[in-house]
Amino acid sequence: MSIERSGEQVDPCMAEEAKAFAGLAGHALTALKRQAADVRDRHWGKAVSYSRKVFIPLTTMCRNTCGYCTFVKHPGDPGANYMTPDEVLAVAMNGERLGCKEALFSLGERPERRYEEARAALARLGYTSTVDYLVEACKLVLDHTKLVPHVNAGTLDEDEIARLREVSGSMGMMLENVSRRLMKPGMAHHACPDKAPLLRLRTIEAAGRLGVPFTTGILIGIGETWDERVDSLVAIDEIHRRYGNVQEVIVQNFRAKPGTAMAQWAEPSRADMLRTLAMARLVLDPSISLQAPPNLEQDFEDYLDCGINDWGGISPLTADHINPERAWPAIAELARRTEARGYRLVERLTVYPAHLGVETAPLHATLAGMARADGFARDQYVA
Repeated sequence: MSIERSGEQVDPCMAEEAKAFAGLAGHALTALKRQAADVRDRHWGKAVSYSRKVFIPLTTMCRNTCGYCTFVKHPGDPGANYMTPDEVLAVAMNGERLGCKEALFSLGERPERRYEEARAALARLGYTSTVDYLVEACKLVLDHTKLVPHVNAGTLDEDEIARLREVSGSMGMMLENVSRRLMKPGMAHHACPDKAPLLRLRTIEAAGRLGVPFTTGILIGIGETWDERVDSLVAIDEIHRRYGNVQEVIVQNFRAKPGTAMAQWAEPSRADMLRTLAMARLVLDPSISLQAPPNLEQDFEDYLDCGINDWGGISPLTADHINPERAWPAIAELARRTEARGYRLVERLTVYPAHLGVETAPLHATLAGMARADGFARDQYVA
């Protein structure tokens, strides 16, 4: 069984074929992985990229209460705050000294709509909304460092995306899954108004209309079915075929964390992750980068056999604030294990080479000045 794609045309049987991959194992899974790796090799060659960045958690407060999340802090919890401008700038400047080129702003979604404490914190900073403060924080980084912001602010309307587009090279938001079932009581997204699939799809579409290079993805193992995973990837692919702006898709495996509502949930198996990655590479347009985080799996180099071409953001300074218990691999180790599978590690910018030529993008000139002829970072840190 296989999926064949030709240009922008999608085989109408694609989703149904992909749904049949759910039970593949043994030789069948090996064949699926080989096909996915072949697609990656034809489109991306032997370069596997990563982005050297700092993570800036602008606020840890959020109006959502996802069942797996330890990033979010509620008012009264230690660490429930907004970073000050001085704190933002200190992280960015320290990252710049270590060769970072991207400032990833990661933050909770619209906490001011739920908490008086969030509104008061914003007022002390001189703002009425988190997005307003985020715009100014991005400007601060651009004015005082050479880092380019990547904004991961959750659901946004078109006006907010337009404002953030002026001060960021790219944006992102995990779709996670298109299933509304996951919003029911007892499920991962219960009491999470911003996790409504329609709102998240609308955000990706709005970014597409404005030509914003966008990162999205799925989170596996949170109660979804295999068919719902396939449907989620197909939904992302359909938006990309209309607008061409989805530069990368992340497939991330759920990790159970103490103190969360899902602390006792079973994590997806290694075979499940490998099968999902291979399926994703075959479902998605080959021009979309496929990424998997290396810090969430001990034998992460096995992901290369499934068609990935990117390791995502890795920081020499800041932790993975979403999975702080999982340390980043050292870049030298990442390079060594990548090379052992026949590929070479390259450092990219927050915007992939194929998206650098959009001269109407506000930060086009800045990004072009950071890139070498092939579109990857001019100054490489790969050892």
